[in-house]
Amino acid sequence: MITTTLKGEKVTLRLAETKDLEACYYWEYEEEKQEAAKWNGPFYIRKEITQAEFIEKWENYEILPNVPGLLIIEVDGELIGIVDADWVDKNSNWLEAGIIIYKPEYWGGGYGTEAFKLFIDYLFTNTSLHRLGMSTWSGNIRMMKAAKKIGMVEEARILQARIVDGKYYDAIKMGILRGEWELLK
Repeated sequence: MITTTLKGEKVTLRLAETKDLEACYYWEYEEEKQEAAKWNGPFYIRKEITQAEFIEKWENYEILPNVPGLLIIEVDGELIGIVDADWVDKNSNWLEAGIIIYKPEYWGGGYGTEAFKLFIDYLFTNTSLHRLGMSTWSGNIRMMKAAKKIGMVEEARILQARIVDGKYYDAIKMGILRGEWELLK
């Protein structure tokens, strides 16, 4: 497990503690406005779970031994979001990663891009990962821009495959291969 934090100019990534997961549960399930949830990919119907189930799922979550699959994003000691990853296919060393910035006041300021880059760099550095991708929808322009800034390219666009607020949007798949990431270092 990581023992040190990952520090950027604007954000710090670190392991989640129980109190952090309690805060994440609030933002994902209890916060009234749910601003961040509006930007998550409309890929699944979120199953309602208890706070205890949420904490059990994410506490000490690892994608490989000693490689966490979820890190907290902090700015000046304040939790503002998370980065996470999960396997698409372990046999071909393919992960998908994501990011949620819960607090709208941190949107558009480069915090998410920096956090996503730190996490992607960490994953490639600490695993034998071959490809890393992300999924979003064409209405989430900020996520597509952040992915592009860290070297991801659009690999697939499935036309009008997602519905948000009664309107059709494209499903977007972006990714980066280890060799492409290494050229950016």
